[in-house]
Amino acid sequence: IMKVDGRVGLFKGLTPRLCSSAIGTVVHGKVLQGSRSSPAAPSPLQPGASKKEPVSSLEQVIKETSREMVARSAATLVTHPFHVITLRCMVQFIGRETKYSGTLSSFATIYREEGILGFFAGLIPRLLGDILSLWLCNMLAYLINTYALENGGLGGVRGGPAQGSELLFVLPQVSTMAEMKSYSQAVTGFFASMLTYPFVLVSNLMAVNNCGLSGSLLPYAPTYSSWLDCWRQLHREGNMSRGNSLFFRKVPLGKRYVWE
Repeated sequence: IMKVDGRVGLFKGLTPRLCSSAIGTVVHGKVLQGSRSSPAAPSPLQPGASKKEPVSSLEQVIKETSREMVARSAATLVTHPFHVITLRCMVQFIGRETKYSGTLSSFATIYREEGILGFFAGLIPRLLGDILSLWLCNMLAYLINTYALENGGLGGVRGGPAQGSELLFVLPQVSTMAEMKSYSQAVTGFFASMLTYPFVLVSNLMAVNNCGLSGSLLPYAPTYSSWLDCWRQLHREGNMSRGNSLFFRKVPLGKRYVWE
C-alpha cells in the first residue's frame, strides 16, 4: 500500500470510521442509560432483597446482556452506513479508483445508485454476529466464573470467617480470583469472536457486493444475490475463515486468485 499510495493510503476510510465510532459510542450510551433508568429496570437495593444473593446471578446476567444487546444493535443500525463507506474506501485500492473519495459525496453516490437499502448492505449478518458473540461471551464468562472459579477456587475458604493467619491467605486469593474473572471475560470474548467470524466476513463482503468497484466484481469477487447466497458459496469453497488471521494465510483447495 505504501509503495502505491504512500502513507496516506494506510488511512483510507479513516474519516467515516471515526464518525462511526463517535456516533456509535453516543448512541450506545444513550440507549443503555435509558434502559437502566426505565421503571422496569430493577433497583440494586430493593426492599426484602437478600444480601446474600450473588450479583452475577444468571437472571442478572441475562438482563444485563439483553440491555447491552439492544444498545449495541441500535448503535450498529445507526452507524452501518459509515461502515459501508469505510469498507468501500478500502476496496478502491484494488482498482485504483476514487469513486468514494469523501464521506458526504459517498453518501450521495450510494443513494443515487442503490437507494436507501445501499446504506444497509450487509447489516443482517453483522447484527446476527454481534448478538451471537455478545451472548456467547457473557454466558461462557458466567459459567466459568460461577462454576469453575467461585465454586472450585474459593470452596475451601467459604466454610467460615477467616481468622488470624487465614486472613493473609484469603485476601490474596480473592484478589487473584478477581483477576482471573477479568481474564475469563477476555478469553471468552476472543473465543466468541472466532466462532462468529463468518458473520463478519459475510457482512463485509455484502457491504461491497456489486457496488461498481473493481474489487467487488469478477475476477476479484463474485456477485451474490443475498447474504445467504454468500454464506453458502463461502461454505461450499471452504472459505468461511478467510482473512481471520493476519499472519497465517491459506488458499482453499482448488481456489485460484488473481495476481498482478
